[in-house]
Amino acid sequence: MKRTDDRWAPVLLTCVQAVVWPGAALVRGAVPPAAALLGAALVAGVTTAALALRRTRPVVALAVAVAACALGAGPLPAGAVAVLGTAGVALALCTVATERDTFTSVLCVVTLAAWQLMYGVSLHGLSAPDGLGLVLTALLYTAACGAGLRARQVRRARATAERLLARAEAERHRLPAVERRRMERELHDVSAHHLTAVVVTAGAALGLRDRRPELVEEALRFAVDSGREVTRALRSVRAPAPAREEQPSPEERLTALVAGFRRLDQRVDCEIDPLPDGAVADAAYGIVREALTNVARHAPGAHTRVRCRYGDTGTEVVVTSAAPEAGSPTHGAGLGSGRGQGFLRSRAREAGGTLTSGPTADGGWEVRAVLPGRSAAPVERTVPRTYRLAQLTAAVGLWWQPLLPSLIIRPETAPSGAHISAGPLFTLLAIAQAVALLWLRRAPRTALGVLCGLALLWPVAMAAGTYGGPVLLPPALSMLATGAALAVTAARTCRAADAPRTPAYLGTVAAVAAHAVAATAAVLGRGTTVAAWQVAAGATAGACLVICAARWGGTLCGRRERTARNARDARLAGWTEEAVRDAWAERHRITVGLETTVLDRITDMVAEAEAGRLDATAERAREALAAMRALLDAVRDGETAPALRPQPTLQALDLLVRQCRATGRDVEVRPAGRLPERLPTAVDLAAYHVAETVLAVAGEEPAVLELDAAHDVLTLTATGVPRAAAPVVRERLTARATALGGTLTTGPPGTVRLALPLTRNDEEGWR
Repeated sequence: MKRTDDRWAPVLLTCVQAVVWPGAALVRGAVPPAAALLGAALVAGVTTAALALRRTRPVVALAVAVAACALGAGPLPAGAVAVLGTAGVALALCTVATERDTFTSVLCVVTLAAWQLMYGVSLHGLSAPDGLGLVLTALLYTAACGAGLRARQVRRARATAERLLARAEAERHRLPAVERRRMERELHDVSAHHLTAVVVTAGAALGLRDRRPELVEEALRFAVDSGREVTRALRSVRAPAPAREEQPSPEERLTALVAGFRRLDQRVDCEIDPLPDGAVADAAYGIVREALTNVARHAPGAHTRVRCRYGDTGTEVVVTSAAPEAGSPTHGAGLGSGRGQGFLRSRAREAGGTLTSGPTADGGWEVRAVLPGRSAAPVERTVPRTYRLAQLTAAVGLWWQPLLPSLIIRPETAPSGAHISAGPLFTLLAIAQAVALLWLRRAPRTALGVLCGLALLWPVAMAAGTYGGPVLLPPALSMLATGAALAVTAARTCRAADAPRTPAYLGTVAAVAAHAVAATAAVLGRGTTVAAWQVAAGATAGACLVICAARWGGTLCGRRERTARNARDARLAGWTEEAVRDAWAERHRITVGLETTVLDRITDMVAEAEAGRLDATAERAREALAAMRALLDAVRDGETAPALRPQPTLQALDLLVRQCRATGRDVEVRPAGRLPERLPTAVDLAAYHVAETVLAVAGEEPAVLELDAAHDVLTLTATGVPRAAAPVVRERLTARATALGGTLTTGPPGTVRLALPLTRNDEEGWR
């Protein structure tokens, strides 16, 4: 995101300062002394240089600017550093809030305000002649800090949205290719592992059936079990479950894999460290499985060693096999598709690692993969506690620095008859308003009520502190806090469908009434020749103008943000829909070939094994492997035309979830075990489109979809989707539900529940 070029802002402030002083004095004919001009030039030069470096060293620039203006304010005439000491310091403080963390920004505001408070107390005690100086200064600092924090928030939100859209656009083109590679790899792994094991076992049993006839029965049983396992595995490849179900640990899976190859008379030793679930564990499992399968094919009976070491810097997976024994039959030779090594490298590369393979010195073969370890996980950088302690220590030291002279030098006589001026009272009221604003998000009605109540106390503070400044300035300052609260509340109401809704008219009327009463009391308390009703009418009109303008501005900001968010969601939803449909078309194309070729031959293999014909079983297994190779060769050939893309059903939920997760959204699907294998087509399509619509409006919080079927009713429950209750989305979901005789309910907040009947008794229904 491009940043506004504000490098000329310090120079502009210096020019404005020159116009204010000494420009105004020169216009009046008063020529300042040369020493004052030199001192003002030095202060302006140091402050301008510090502000020019505020982007790289914001806190240092703020400290230098404040110190320069504070040192020059004493000896120089009034107004010599007025612009640089106010607008310049506010600019530096705004930059601190934009470039640094919130703690540092707030600490700088509090430190500056406390320093000026202590400086005033050291000069005038608690009876300062003007009570609004500190309040105005604190308001300026707070506004600058708030503007900086808001700018940082907007900048980060825009950058996040841009990255999200760029990522979604990239994933839109990547999901079909990823799905094609996934099915190709899974089909290869299933066929290479199970079907190759059947061929190897059958070949060994046929070669030894004269000496060990019991091996024939074992080979037949193994062929039946493997055939059924292949069928189940291929069905799961066609429709993988999108839920994060509990599975055995990676160490247990690898140990079970090695045990399976030992049952095939393979001599395998293993050293496996515990691995965390995730891409690294999946890649390690796939690499070990492919390497052991290749050993069973090309070097049956050779001693093999599997080593998996998980460390801080990386994960090492090594599979080393010795040279094949002389004269040992290789029943699996020629069964490979030639893609095994490529799949191994792709697995390692997708996990963020590398893989090498090659012959060993003693004639064997070694596969070595280096995958990410513990340190590969992203670690959030945090500020050390010692740094925070140093910040607090420096801030406390600056707070008490102005009081050091008064603590060391004791006055001869103590002042008598001192009274508290309006300044401390105004400060306490401003602090109370700030606290109320902090509670605005959690309790908006209570915060607004407190602000209206505090507005009535400002005239009391004016009278108690004998305030002699502009009479409308204190009520106007209190009105700024209430206007900000109403603007924020209006923006939240327009921006989020689940935001607590403060009654618009009631809150606005209460704020106008409170501030009108406060302004009227302030004017009448000072004394005026204008009639009371005219004062009340003018105060009411002014308060109504300010409050309504604040609420209108907040509403416009909220609508603008909502429009931008809806446009972004629409683009994300369109790209997600397109990606899922293309990936579903790829899956459908591969599945059709799988059902018409490979599964038929596997069914014949199981039938031959159950009939006790081992020779025919081995032949059918070889035919299934050949069919699988032909299918893998045809996977990349031909593209489905957009007009012929099939409509995705609930079996495409894993693609939808994968696309949502790829674009940064946390989505989980929890299907119940009672779901039927086949659903009515209309229900299947409607349920998927409802899930797609709900996830398209999901926010940043995790979204969960729960699917269940009981009493001939399919129930889809979505949680963590607060915007699904919006009127437009609700009407769309209700239309799909009522078209099939279903119902849609919402509640508690962020939850949507859809119920669709699985059986229909009307004329056009299904059974």
